[in-house]
Amino acid sequence: MVEHLKSAAEPSRLRMLCLLAQAELTVSDLTTILGQSQPRVSRHLKLLLEARLIRRRQEGSWALFRVARTTPQGALVAGILEQLDRDDPVVVRDQERLCDVKRKRHEAASAYFSANAESWDSIRSLHVPERQVENALLRIAGERTFSAMLDIGTGTGRMLELFAPRYRTAVGIDPNRNMLNVARANLDDAGLDRAEVRLGDVFNMPVSRNAFDLVVIHQVLHFLDDPAAAVAQAARCLAPGGRMIIVDFAPHEMEFLRQEHRHHRLGFASESVAAWLTEAGLDNAAVEKLCAPEGESDDKLTVVIWAADDPRYEMAETRKTEAA
Repeated sequence: MVEHLKSAAEPSRLRMLCLLAQAELTVSDLTTILGQSQPRVSRHLKLLLEARLIRRRQEGSWALFRVARTTPQGALVAGILEQLDRDDPVVVRDQERLCDVKRKRHEAASAYFSANAESWDSIRSLHVPERQVENALLRIAGERTFSAMLDIGTGTGRMLELFAPRYRTAVGIDPNRNMLNVARANLDDAGLDRAEVRLGDVFNMPVSRNAFDLVVIHQVLHFLDDPAAAVAQAARCLAPGGRMIIVDFAPHEMEFLRQEHRHHRLGFASESVAAWLTEAGLDNAAVEKLCAPEGESDDKLTVVIWAADDPRYEMAETRKTEAA
């Protein structure tokens, strides 16, 4: 405890903790906000890391830092920051500069989103309204609260926003850095500090196994060469009793999606995905199709939602009952 307190008991490091409790930041971000040199910022970060008050995550050539919120050390930091005078001029100035860093991120993300929005909108116009899909997702997920959610191929981070009332913490992963910037900006706008996004894909996930009681794969599988292997990898991240939800398209013949939008697969048969879920060790596979109204379906995609559960919790409960 003394070592932890010593690490926090320095003005620059206390300022860093205040900032890193609110956002995931790079050395460059902290240099800009604190008005200090890169070597000095790096030295302070090293001390905070050694005390385990913050964590470091590598994202390509970037190193991102944030308070280790889910650890005892993170709880200690939260208690210290509760005593911080938010009207202190130094703290106020840091907050203003943090807002400026976030604004610049948002502008860059908005530019990327605007450049690609037409492409995304053209695909959305081919199926039922997104709100209908989202309502079905919330219903299929159930009413319970999830300890941890994993969103594979998070894109704009929409799934993290949608399920925010249902989870305590969440991680979104995506292989595209530009999309991660969009997602971070959207999460900042929504005030979601319980969710974070990381660089990675379904075959190289920067997360722990058996750690998430909700895993969502939303409109990702059709980009992949081996979707069955992706489902198996995702299933390994499920905690006992967790639920996996997959959203994609039924088989179709819209070849232009392959040519213009890099869709590797033109939809999936319900039986195929259900079989992949079963092969991944999941139970209770269920399927729901969202079709356009009759008369409009000829040139529309059918959205399909698959859901399945990890049976390990149920098996453990059964063994307890049999033992009793």
